[in-house]
Amino acid sequence: MPFGLDGVEVGLIIVFLTLFAGILTGFPVAFAIAGAGVISFAIIAALDSAGLLIHQAIDTNSADYRALVADGVVRNAISVFRYPELPRIEEAVFPGGWEQALERNISFIVNRMNERVIAGQSIETLLAVLMFVMMGIVLERSKIAEDLLTTMARVFGPLPGGLAVSIVIVGAFLAASTGIVGATVVTMGLLALPTMLRNNYSPELATGVIAASGTLGQIIPPSIVIVLLGTLVGDLYATGQETRAVLAGCTDALTFLGQPAVLSVGTLFQAALLPGLFLAFLYGAYAFIFAMIRPASAPPVQVAAGSGSEPITRNEALTWYLAAPVGLIVAVVIAASSGVIGSQTIRVSDYAERQGGNLLRTNVSEQCQASMINLHGQEAWDFSVSQRASMAAAGVSGEAVLLTGEERLAAADAAFANAPPIGSGVATIFTLLALVLILARGVSPSANMVPLIVGGMGVVLAFILDITLVKPNTSNGATFLIMTIPMLMTLYGVRVAMGRLSKNELLRVVFPPLVLIVAVLGSILGGITNPTPAAALGAAGAIMLAAYRKLKDENGKSKIVIWSSFALVVMILFGVNFDLRMTRSVIPLQDWVAFVIAQIAYHFAFFGLLFSCWVLFRSNILSPVVRETAKVTSMVFTILIGSQLLNLVLISFGGEHYIQQYLRSFDNEMVVFLVVMLILFILGFVLDFLEIIYIVIPIVGPVIYGGTLDPAWVTIMIAVNLQTSFLTPPFGFALFYLRGVAPKSVTTGHIYRGVIPFVGIQVLGLGLLWLFPAIVTILPNLLR
Repeated sequence: MPFGLDGVEVGLIIVFLTLFAGILTGFPVAFAIAGAGVISFAIIAALDSAGLLIHQAIDTNSADYRALVADGVVRNAISVFRYPELPRIEEAVFPGGWEQALERNISFIVNRMNERVIAGQSIETLLAVLMFVMMGIVLERSKIAEDLLTTMARVFGPLPGGLAVSIVIVGAFLAASTGIVGATVVTMGLLALPTMLRNNYSPELATGVIAASGTLGQIIPPSIVIVLLGTLVGDLYATGQETRAVLAGCTDALTFLGQPAVLSVGTLFQAALLPGLFLAFLYGAYAFIFAMIRPASAPPVQVAAGSGSEPITRNEALTWYLAAPVGLIVAVVIAASSGVIGSQTIRVSDYAERQGGNLLRTNVSEQCQASMINLHGQEAWDFSVSQRASMAAAGVSGEAVLLTGEERLAAADAAFANAPPIGSGVATIFTLLALVLILARGVSPSANMVPLIVGGMGVVLAFILDITLVKPNTSNGATFLIMTIPMLMTLYGVRVAMGRLSKNELLRVVFPPLVLIVAVLGSILGGITNPTPAAALGAAGAIMLAAYRKLKDENGKSKIVIWSSFALVVMILFGVNFDLRMTRSVIPLQDWVAFVIAQIAYHFAFFGLLFSCWVLFRSNILSPVVRETAKVTSMVFTILIGSQLLNLVLISFGGEHYIQQYLRSFDNEMVVFLVVMLILFILGFVLDFLEIIYIVIPIVGPVIYGGTLDPAWVTIMIAVNLQTSFLTPPFGFALFYLRGVAPKSVTTGHIYRGVIPFVGIQVLGLGLLWLFPAIVTILPNLLR
């Protein structure tokens, strides 16, 4: 073999050189990837048929190999990297010939396409990509970025580096509402870059902060990258843990881990929120420090103030914008942590509650037992053994003991007595309404206070009635009637408060998209629903928001959209608080009434959505949005198909297995992960994040997800690393987006020099997440 390389190594080099050549030709990436797979397979097959590719495989019939197996070494753990002294045999890279490999690849392609593109379990989650893309494009066309940039510039412009800080804030805000890097970078480049240059901002700082802030959509939820990674790494984590269990001598991952090896997109969204905000903070801190060191390159800018806002003193701003809201939230959090606020639903299981956590399976081999003790500890193993022995003596099979009737009544009485006095639903709704009242008081200190006082009394009355009259066994209908008067009082105050808030420019611009972000992310992070329905809610909300903006500009009938949004809220509230299943044998009157109201609200909300679509269609906004959404989504799915073809080529001659064996030869899994992260960082200079996700991650995934590392932490580290692929010269997409809209006075050199510090900040952020993984894991652990 040339240069002493193995035949599989030569095959890997051919595949990756063909891939890079295909990408550099300028063909669409999806077709370049698929073409690289076909061409590289043909080259490898030709060389193999000519006898030029020889693979040095371990001789499985040798005495040394049999001795290792006899000593208890799992066959999958034996490789040429870990045991280089084992006898070898020479064989072709296609042992059965390239014809057999091609036949297998064709069948694999059909199965892969069926599983991952047409009818697999991940298809429902992949639908979220389409709707998140539509949500982002609609919001981008509704000029939300323009209003946010103008408003934030007025707020932060007078500070040193204020315009740069405002860019970071708007970038983070757009990331949580759109998540599309190209649209964000282009919009901010068109709107903010000329303003920053006119005010003597350094071209390097201006271009760097715009490009970097635009990429925050890759990590801050709802992120398309997180959705795509989630649909992929869930299977990789399950596969990796199954392999880990087999290597440990156990039959499956459930036995070894004591729990299912599951990783959901919702968990990844929870894990990504704080790291995304943390990166935004680092960007803003760099801009502020840059302005402190070089004030002439980032001077303060006084932007003309908007109209409609009442001037307030500093003490009033601190009281009503900071102290009162924070105090209310802290009080609610303390009440929730102390058991005053919580779920009042009483659920008593028919089985005895196990103390000490999940029971481990104890009917395992000695090797598996030793591995499980090493993983879970001797105490957990001994507890599981004793519990299962007690259950066996009692003649009970399974993992829990069935309760008797008296025991179940006693458990129900205990649950009733220990139920929190304030329900979490009531606390959440009235706390949010109280925050609206507080902010309205800060916006208009000189306005009439009576409506806000009435609303505040309604909030207090709601908590009093919940403590005194609402019990865990109170029906939903009775609870609804009890809360009617305080809700009407609170809504009276909130109606007046919303009118005052709408006169404040900052709140008028931020509040509508903020409500949409809270609705989408809150439903996912709170575990209410999975990303696909939340994405549908986001897309529908974005359409209605864009229609409302358009009607306001035209002085049209925007109240239809407002009432439709209110109908949507009513539908959700009734759906959460009542049992709307009409197939039950006995249906209480209250549920019938709630069902009718929910149906009316649903149809009115649907009418509002159709009306909003008509408004956008006649305004020539909806058609371009649909075309752009189809274009982006088609690109994603086409790259998915092309990457599957390339991966199957690697599998056909053993390349994927060869790389995985090399990574598993390291004794320290942190070293393995560091090597993978370094490779991903280097590939980010020449490959887009989609190619890396669909080509590289499936190869290294079974190894890095097959150890003890937290899978959510691993995925977010990869996502942050992939974010640098948009910034790293020479092929960073954000650089091309910005170059296309930057004025001629800004050179490519300015852009490249401007992003280098932010690439360094990305690396710094990765290092901090490495040293302090709790930044990633704390939110999923709390919400769990």
